[in-house]
Amino acid sequence: MIEPVVAKFQWGQRVEASFDLFNDGSFPECAADALLARAGDIGEVVQVGTHTESSLPVYLVEFTPDRVVGCLEHELAAL
Repeated sequence: MIEPVVAKFQWGQRVEASFDLFNDGSFPECAADALLARAGDIGEVVQVGTHTESSLPVYLVEFTPDRVVGCLEHELAAL
């Protein structure tokens, strides 16, 4: 069993997208590869979870009121 990695970001924390984030299929209402958040966009962590197979933290980040994007730690930077 892989030990879980301690999350770097916490619920309610403001973060910045480090890269352009594109639809990986988790937004069926958007086109495949649609831009979900631009590098530099500011969002707020609204939930922290763990990817079951890799034990890596996964963050749900609200970039706009209607856009909550699942992100990995390397895709985000603290403000």
